[in-house]
Amino acid sequence: MPDLIIHHGADPIPEYNNPKLIPGMFPTLYPFGIGGFEDHDRPTALSFEKQAEYYLNVPEKMFRYHYSFIFIVLNMIQRCRAHLHTHFTVNSSRFETVAHSLTSLSADTISDVAEVIEAEHSTKSLNSEQRQAMDLLHYVNTIAEKIPGSYAAKISAHSDIRNYFSYFSLLHLFFTFNPSPVHSPIFQVMHGDNTVDLASRYPKVPLPAERVRRLAHDPVAAADFFEFAVKPLFEHLLGWDYKRRQSTTSGGLFGRLRAFYGLTECTEHGGLHGHFVLFLEGASNPSEIHDRLWNSEDYQHRFFDFFEGIIHHHFPDVELEVEKSYNPRVERPPVPPNPSDKDIVD
Repeated sequence: MPDLIIHHGADPIPEYNNPKLIPGMFPTLYPFGIGGFEDHDRPTALSFEKQAEYYLNVPEKMFRYHYSFIFIVLNMIQRCRAHLHTHFTVNSSRFETVAHSLTSLSADTISDVAEVIEAEHSTKSLNSEQRQAMDLLHYVNTIAEKIPGSYAAKISAHSDIRNYFSYFSLLHLFFTFNPSPVHSPIFQVMHGDNTVDLASRYPKVPLPAERVRRLAHDPVAAADFFEFAVKPLFEHLLGWDYKRRQSTTSGGLFGRLRAFYGLTECTEHGGLHGHFVLFLEGASNPSEIHDRLWNSEDYQHRFFDFFEGIIHHHFPDVELEVEKSYNPRVERPPVPPNPSDKDIVD
């Protein structure tokens, strides 16, 4: 292995188009100093985000287990998005005035005002030029909806949902999906524990403290587990065809889907959960349903009988013997009977 030479100096190192930056920051991950980002000498062009995604999924897992690599890379992605996709908007009637004021301000003035705002200090001590910069905040809006994790991204998501309402009418169903990686044997296997037997009715998993440590240590596996759980939910329960980007012919638990919209959030325990809205084909508008429930007793009975007939906490009309020691949080659910069995057919 070569010797590691750490250079230092007073001049800042460029962050863009610098393939030596990341290898220099993480010599233990890049012992040979190659494999940096945005290397224009690479025969096949590779974006910063795709290369970061590849590093987080290499079999050795040293990148995802590093204490700071994943955070620094995400910060660089966010800063790049901020530089490339941040725009100012202003009312057309004030455009000339605001443009003149904005171009007349110096970078030092804007920096001083930013420090005052960040430190939440009083603005009474600002000079006239700094007050001019403060006044611009009342007339200039910032658009940065493509920055992941930003407040502007949330506003953009709200706008998308409202657009769905305009096109598909009001939503028909809303639900929160919260799979728990801590209690899942599948997550333990994704983390790399080959001792967990998923074919067993009662797979043995580590103690709770170790399972929580694994979740905190491997957020990439937690994200993979969430995606692994969401796709079967929509494919097999809700009848969504991901390849065709539309509902299957037979539909799912609630019929055929016209569309759905979902957002993912991080829980306090380090896992992920999603909020989803569903738009169903042929479904009545919520106002129409309310009127029919109010005016028709027969419709009330059929409405509630429908949901009582499709939603169960057990296998309908099937008696299963479940051991008293069964723990549904960490063990596989009871195996349902085969639909082709003679007793079920009869």
